[in-house]
Amino acid sequence: MTKLKNYAQGKWIEGDGNETALFNSITGEEIGSASSSGLDFAEMMNYARTKGGPALRKMTFQERGLMLKALALHLIGIKKKFYAMSTHTGATKIDSWIDIEGGIGNLFANASLRRQFNDAPFYVDGEYAPMSKEGTFIGHHIMVPKEGVAVHINAFNFPIWGMLEKIAVNLMAGVPAIVKPATVTSYLTELMVKEIVDSKILPEGSLQLICGSARGIIDHVESQDVVTFTGSASTGKMLKSSPRLIEEAVPFNMEADSLNASILGADAIPGTDEFDLFIKEVQKEMTVKAGQKCTAIRRIIVPESLVEDVQIALGKRLAKTVIGDPSVEGVRMGALAGVEQREDLKEKVGQLAKSQEIVFGSLDDFEVTGADKNKGAFCSPILFLNTDPFHNTDCHNIEAFGPVSTILPYKDLNEAIELANMGKGSLVCSIVTNDDKIATEFVMGAAPMHGRILVLNAACAKESTGHGSPMPMLTHGGPGRAGGGEEMGGKRGIMHYLQRTAIQGHPSMVTKITKQYQYGAEQTEHDKHVFQKYFEEIEIGDTVITRKHTVIEADIVNFANLSGDHFYAHVDETSLDGTIFESRVAHGYWVLSKAAGLFVDGKKGPVLLNYGLDECRFTKPVYPGMTIGVRFTAKEKIAQEKKDENDIKKGIVKFLVDVYDETGETVALATILTMVKFKNQN
Repeated sequence: MTKLKNYAQGKWIEGDGNETALFNSITGEEIGSASSSGLDFAEMMNYARTKGGPALRKMTFQERGLMLKALALHLIGIKKKFYAMSTHTGATKIDSWIDIEGGIGNLFANASLRRQFNDAPFYVDGEYAPMSKEGTFIGHHIMVPKEGVAVHINAFNFPIWGMLEKIAVNLMAGVPAIVKPATVTSYLTELMVKEIVDSKILPEGSLQLICGSARGIIDHVESQDVVTFTGSASTGKMLKSSPRLIEEAVPFNMEADSLNASILGADAIPGTDEFDLFIKEVQKEMTVKAGQKCTAIRRIIVPESLVEDVQIALGKRLAKTVIGDPSVEGVRMGALAGVEQREDLKEKVGQLAKSQEIVFGSLDDFEVTGADKNKGAFCSPILFLNTDPFHNTDCHNIEAFGPVSTILPYKDLNEAIELANMGKGSLVCSIVTNDDKIATEFVMGAAPMHGRILVLNAACAKESTGHGSPMPMLTHGGPGRAGGGEEMGGKRGIMHYLQRTAIQGHPSMVTKITKQYQYGAEQTEHDKHVFQKYFEEIEIGDTVITRKHTVIEADIVNFANLSGDHFYAHVDETSLDGTIFESRVAHGYWVLSKAAGLFVDGKKGPVLLNYGLDECRFTKPVYPGMTIGVRFTAKEKIAQEKKDENDIKKGIVKFLVDVYDETGETVALATILTMVKFKNQN
């Protein structure tokens, strides 16, 4: 048997007492123990703040993203190591795939978000706010990494995914983490943390691990820290009410298990693709991870005329689910995470059975393949039928955390919405329908009480990730019983670990602080055109003031013929009555094209190509006889990584294109992106 170790203050440390025994959930054999006795939580927090935090904050978002990418590539290359140990948790191969490769996928997804951030350790949020008549005083928002620690208290059902989906976000933001997995499956988390530490990809102090109890760690949090919790609603509420969290105003993100629902649309009758999809999806969500998912379907809401059809079809699919040792061919559902989880499930099933009928499955009478069901933490899928769900409401309040769900009938869509919302807030619900009116009405009625809604039909089924799969680019969380928290969500998730601060000052000063050119800031002209400068030679604020061009009617006519854009305002002066235009007006895209003709230096140089256009506004009509010029200013620089050793070292330079007329007033504003080569290719 193995004693698990905690990773604290740069060292692997065995607890020195109060050990918790750990068991193989399939065989019931003791496989090790875990303890955190002897750990100094205050010193661990201090180590993260003083060692890991400064190292991460020095890195830019681009560097942090590449760090996550390197870690993901490393872990995916050794994924087989984790699969072997994952079976001890009762996981089948598909269960393990969700946990292991799903978790690593979160690293990849968050790494890709680097392209949406500045090439700086901080983020410039949104657009500047003009706050003065002459433009000498503006406001903006920056977001900087918190100078604290992310304390993650995770559940037992996803020992790898639960950790990686959280640390991917805080590491991307520049904040270190202390991870506390549920002890019962912490051996799998420990294995992955060992591989992460040995890779030396993360700066020291950016990740620490507690395998045993973390009781008391909340007493050491401070105002710059963030605490996240995944698990039961009761435990979450207890932690959330901690006096220390309240006193220090520490952000607390809670993702609690919830009574998620799936609704069968009235149009999805037997014989339709949607009916078959519904049955398949419910069966999958009841049995994947043996139903131990915070997103699993607990309530099956169906038209009352289809209750019998659903019960029969679902019963047939559940009957084909082979329970047993995941290593045995044909087994489709493994065990619960441990005996404690099994006993808790039995208790909750007993409570639910007082107000509704079991129509499939049994707590005692079921077969197990390749293992002894009395030694392992096995359970049969249990399907309930509740014929009066508005009065027999235990199913809306009691969650059996395993392969247990209840069929609930509804008369009309309003009742379906009401039943879905009676769960008092959930992480996810789904509706299977091919009727857009049904889908729209349900989504609008159910959205306030659910963190995510899947609308499933045959058109999206092939590529749908399913009811139970939170995705890193979308928020994961829910109101009410689900905890009121929010995780992942792409860029949104990272911002939970950043402090948003409003800054005010002269545009030139704000430009220096943000390292992004702000409209109205000082512009610097040089003899050398910016298109003849290498990436590292370009400075924010470098500007080209172009020659000018007087617009003539032939410009408009020729562009209309070239582009095929014969909109009446450009070609027919007799149609302008009642419009805002005084005479035929130049095409906005002609203005932008002419601007390019004015600011581009055509000689070969470090500029490799035009990469795109971020935003463009045409702010004033341009008529024949007006004279336009361009102020072309380096706005922002973002270095790019080399794809391979043969790639050119390069970066993206964003330029502000400010087109103005003879009065000096801006007629068009745009941001163009150019790809520019580095002078130093090493």
